[in-house]
Amino acid sequence: MNTAIRSLEPKSLWNHFADLNAVPRASKKEEEVIAFMKAFGASLSLEVKQDTVGNVLIIKPASAGMEDRRTVVLQSHLDMVHQKNNDTQFDFVTQGIEMCIEGDWVKAKGTTLGADNGIGVATIMAILASNDMQHPKIEALFTVDEETGMTGAMNLSSDLLTGSILLNLDTEEDNEIGIGCAGGIDVTAERSYIETDTDATKMGYQISVKGLEGGHSGIEIHKGLGNANKIMNRLLLDAYENFGLQISSITGGSLRNAIPRESEAIVAIDSINEDVFLLEINLLITAIKAEQQRMDPNLTIELKKIRTPKKVMDLGVQEGIIKSLHTAHNGVFRMSPEVEGLVEASNNIAKVQIGSGALKIDCLTRSSVLSSRTNVANSLRSAFELSGCEVNFGGAYPGWKPNRNSPILKVLDDTYYKLHNERAHIMACHAGLECGIIGEHYPNMDMVSFGPTILGAHSPDERVSISSVQKYWKLVDAVLKEIPLK
Repeated sequence: MNTAIRSLEPKSLWNHFADLNAVPRASKKEEEVIAFMKAFGASLSLEVKQDTVGNVLIIKPASAGMEDRRTVVLQSHLDMVHQKNNDTQFDFVTQGIEMCIEGDWVKAKGTTLGADNGIGVATIMAILASNDMQHPKIEALFTVDEETGMTGAMNLSSDLLTGSILLNLDTEEDNEIGIGCAGGIDVTAERSYIETDTDATKMGYQISVKGLEGGHSGIEIHKGLGNANKIMNRLLLDAYENFGLQISSITGGSLRNAIPRESEAIVAIDSINEDVFLLEINLLITAIKAEQQRMDPNLTIELKKIRTPKKVMDLGVQEGIIKSLHTAHNGVFRMSPEVEGLVEASNNIAKVQIGSGALKIDCLTRSSVLSSRTNVANSLRSAFELSGCEVNFGGAYPGWKPNRNSPILKVLDDTYYKLHNERAHIMACHAGLECGIIGEHYPNMDMVSFGPTILGAHSPDERVSISSVQKYWKLVDAVLKEIPLK
């Protein structure tokens, strides 16, 4: 229960997290959380500003004795990914997140938790509300729409901030300090097509792929997690080539930055082929489940006989689209030759919508190298254009180039060592952080990113470690005391 969450330490942080999680805050629908944050700042009698895109800035003066330190920008994003299990009854528009404790973890009941980036937001709220923490002047920047377009950071006013140090609280391993990240671009393929009447000799089936782990399409893209859209397409390609399967509709995935967990297709097959179709596709299902057993142990693929659909795709269009989707790259495209273990470029085939004479395929391509990102995007464009799609690029955002000579990095690294007698891992990540974009608006800003351990972000398995939050909170408190002089 959320009441139990409020008793965790540090209480101020967890109470603010519980308050925040009571507020609906889907990307591009942040009106309520913006109002919530402005009211919070006003309740503390602090200066509150809002820019034209919806970013909120709350300014807190330095604590006594810290007036001679450099101003620090504390930054997190207000929006969260809304994902739920298929059998979970939940309305993200009207309901607050229902949380629970399982051992050392705080989780949600069948939905995403919102620890990404709600723990960062709650941390900043706790600092703003504190009467006894030592800190320099704080500019608390709460950005909007990070998860589906980086809109807040992209449109950040270049004269809103005066601070010269930025602490981004959006990293998800408590022993890591982030100094770089990937950029990204949306690749969207669309086309219309002719539907034909389903032949009277056909019968209908519903194919459902579900139970995949899903997760963050940047941080977890290297893990080999199943992509529901690619698995579904594999089934459809096999059944089309062997039994003339025809597609009526496909609905797969939801968000560009989430590895798709579910897909459903309505198809038609020749009645005379039903037995051999079921035999063949069940053999393929068994093989796919065996391939994914380690990473996706709960994967289920179900076949259900249904009323024959009245309309199906034109066979020529269908063949092209199935083969384009089979060809289109999904997963890691290239590992970094410079940073061991870092994914340089990847793609997530995030969403497939086909039906009623229209199709749309959404992808999110990431890379820390611009030329590599362009290469992947052009590869996808080529694959989809060969099947008659119009392909558009949009929502591009830059990466964040690492600076190992960063002064604030040294402060954070040394402070971590003093607390734990070991060095943190200084790293770049394949996720998209807002630091690179903010750096374009404020090129002289010295930036690092850190946070507590969060697993399963962007999926209903999202969870945050309680002990890790305690560890991270001590680091935040200690770092604020070590901010350099002006």
